[in-house]
Amino acid sequence: MFFPLLYSCNNDDSEYLTIPENQRFDFEIPSNFPPILQDIANNYPTEYGVKLGRKLFYENKLSRDNTVSCAFCHEQQFAFTHHGHDFSHGINNQIGTRNAPAVQNMIFQSEYFYDGASNSLQMLSIVPIHNPVEMDENLENIAQKLKSDPEYVKLFQTAFENGQISSANILNALAQFMTVMISADSKYDKFVRNEPGGNLTSQEQQGLTLFQNNCATCHATNIFTDNQFRNNGLPINPNLNDLGREAVTGFENDRYKFKVPSLRNVALTAPYMHDGRFGSLESVLNFYSNGVQQTQNLDEKMLQHGVLGIPLTNEEKQAIIAFLKTLTDEKFINNPLFYNQT
Repeated sequence: MFFPLLYSCNNDDSEYLTIPENQRFDFEIPSNFPPILQDIANNYPTEYGVKLGRKLFYENKLSRDNTVSCAFCHEQQFAFTHHGHDFSHGINNQIGTRNAPAVQNMIFQSEYFYDGASNSLQMLSIVPIHNPVEMDENLENIAQKLKSDPEYVKLFQTAFENGQISSANILNALAQFMTVMISADSKYDKFVRNEPGGNLTSQEQQGLTLFQNNCATCHATNIFTDNQFRNNGLPINPNLNDLGREAVTGFENDRYKFKVPSLRNVALTAPYMHDGRFGSLESVLNFYSNGVQQTQNLDEKMLQHGVLGIPLTNEEKQAIIAFLKTLTDEKFINNPLFYNQT
């Protein structure tokens, strides 16, 4: 089916363009996942909306000097993180103060960024776009740049009923793309769903049990986050003095609290923590075992064993790491749907 689009030409002549019907994008909620936490009814993914969102995700024009795209700090092969970089990078080789979080299973999360700077999938892209050390641009300027590109003019016409290259449609397209970025085909998922390829080794099974007993309260459900903000007892970095959630709420009882990240594909997303201070999963577990400090607003879960942190033997740490590696989803990180196709 085609829809006619009327537009004006020189000398008041009129012609019709044919715009292909924009079908709803076919994606499913995995059976072992919790309910989605974002309302996508008014911006449900469509075939052309996702296509446009993917192109925008890789578009350097989203930054002030046309050098930085979303994908610059969110690389697919590393579960859309900036692997090997402690902090996010921006225009003019500027360095941010936070580690770039993974972009996956976004509709199952209620808050975004380590401090919860956004709670809306449709609005979250504003944060890096406006950040002066990341993209340092605004949506109005981006729209003007895109309007001069005939390919984008056509893409917006096919993706949205009003056909406009507008701030709202830029955000909507990016949100549609992130909506369908679902990672749910790891070895662990196959195990939970009793599918072929889901047999855990004895070490992985031991790690799962240890994880459930020590970590799953915060890294909850099969999304592996409870979407809460917690202080896990990291030593305070005096050079950053990052206040965490307090920077957004202004409440002192939120000081040093950061969003619990999902552990999906965690073996691929080093370095770890909000400031990328740990380069390996071994270092993370060593911290929880003997490095937790009694800092302001320390989460009570860090005291549940009668001592600071989570006592673990070396054997137990290796078992947990073996389990965490079962959360790697090769299908997701190699899915051509998410490739840069420009």
